[in-house]
Amino acid sequence: MLIRLHYLDYGIVGLYLLVLLYIGYRASIGARKSGEDMFLAGKSLNWYSIGFNMWGTNVGPSMLLAFASIGYSTGIVAGNFEWYAFVFLFLLAMVFAPRYIASKVTTMPEFMGQRFGDGTRNILAWYALIKILISWLSLGLFAGGFLVRQILGIPMWQSVIALVLFAGLFTFAGGLKAIARVNVFQMILLIAVSLMLTVMGIHKVGGITALFEKAPPEYWNLVHPATDASYPWHAILLGYPVSAIAFFCTDQAMVQSVLGARNLEQGQLGVSFIGWLKILSLPLFIIPGIICYELYPGLKDPSEAYMTLVTQLFPPGLNGLVIVVLIAVLVGTIGSSLNALSTVFTSDIYVKKIHPAADNRQVVRMGRMTVLAGCLFAVGMAIAIDSIKGLNLFDVFQAVLGFIAPSLSVVFLLAVFWRGTTTKAVNFTLSWGSAISLGTGICYLWIFPKDQYPQWPHYLLLSFYIFVVLLLLAVLISRLGQPAPAPVGNTAAMLKKPTRLVWTVWIALIVVMISLYIFFNGF
Repeated sequence: MLIRLHYLDYGIVGLYLLVLLYIGYRASIGARKSGEDMFLAGKSLNWYSIGFNMWGTNVGPSMLLAFASIGYSTGIVAGNFEWYAFVFLFLLAMVFAPRYIASKVTTMPEFMGQRFGDGTRNILAWYALIKILISWLSLGLFAGGFLVRQILGIPMWQSVIALVLFAGLFTFAGGLKAIARVNVFQMILLIAVSLMLTVMGIHKVGGITALFEKAPPEYWNLVHPATDASYPWHAILLGYPVSAIAFFCTDQAMVQSVLGARNLEQGQLGVSFIGWLKILSLPLFIIPGIICYELYPGLKDPSEAYMTLVTQLFPPGLNGLVIVVLIAVLVGTIGSSLNALSTVFTSDIYVKKIHPAADNRQVVRMGRMTVLAGCLFAVGMAIAIDSIKGLNLFDVFQAVLGFIAPSLSVVFLLAVFWRGTTTKAVNFTLSWGSAISLGTGICYLWIFPKDQYPQWPHYLLLSFYIFVVLLLLAVLISRLGQPAPAPVGNTAAMLKKPTRLVWTVWIALIVVMISLYIFFNGF
């Protein structure tokens, strides 16, 4: 679906890129002094930088297509994957973040290594690197390149090279500080452009009342019955937390902004802010799909809902805004991913294993070399994925990577909530537990696919069942062994308590989210 660009479109894109480069350049000044400056922004991030950066990391090109597609097909049920997240963001802010910041760590593997030793840190470091390279970088870049090709008609290799070079520039030059500054600007722009699309769509439908009346009543319910084949309520209730804990509480790309907080209060307020921002996912990303269903109900492929609405509603000369939004979400995701990759490899592999005596200059140089290597790998993988025909590899890889979540959720929850957890149990869960989980996923997707073997449970329930099995095994192994000592300075009694402001903001968010769930289940 090609878009004809006018001179105004090119002007909008050009102006956006210049502003982005200026912001990145200003943020990069002074960010070259040490590894901490590059990886954790010198621990200078305030609450809104943390919130916008986490949201920018979370919002990828695929979200624009997937949420509009689900909105077109089934309504607002996809909002659960954004609104239900507030529970696990609360867990990050109140339980995990105080321990991460008190431990003075740079990476998640380092945090686990303090408790369970270098063996655990090494396993988790390679685990994190593979996950970042495949799920964040390669698949994120492939989705972005696919959209650029769909919009402009240029070859995939040109699309991904241009996108990754632009996104990698900020990581290479300024690290987390530059990415955070750029993401503040980009996410405000994303909100403005997406809101413009939604408002124009509601106007064409005939107003908010018509928007609600023209869609089937079940489109406006967040909770679907247990008999629903796509999103039964119990699958979301039980299965989503497994992925959410792994994603929001343990993923380096997401948590790194919190590690770069000026202090714990700013970190906790920043995590709260992304919870507020996630409320916007319904009007910005999902409702456009419903609008498209009401205006253009005959689409052969629901994944075309977003681009159909854009091409039909945006007048000539404003399609450059679509390119701007695409670049914004791509730079946010890829930039944060490259910084996470650089941080984990440099801190947990290079400094810990290869060159323990490295000075700050060598650490920063290795971090930048890792960024370049990550860019090259991501480009190669994106082109390779695109070259394989007849298989929706994007969905397949996303589903496979979803089976990684149970082992991560188990080990981090046990590390934080149970002092009796042993190193042997953690290492077993990360190695053999991951093999069990991924093996089950391969059977589910390829060997005995669900479309041919309908007796499989919903994939979210399957993830929950794996989580329960791994949790029980880890507890059993721990009971039979000697517990690892708790890290000094990381006991509950020594952790800082949330301030009154933090509690006020979080209680307000919880009340709003519960109210929204009540309202959107009465249709």
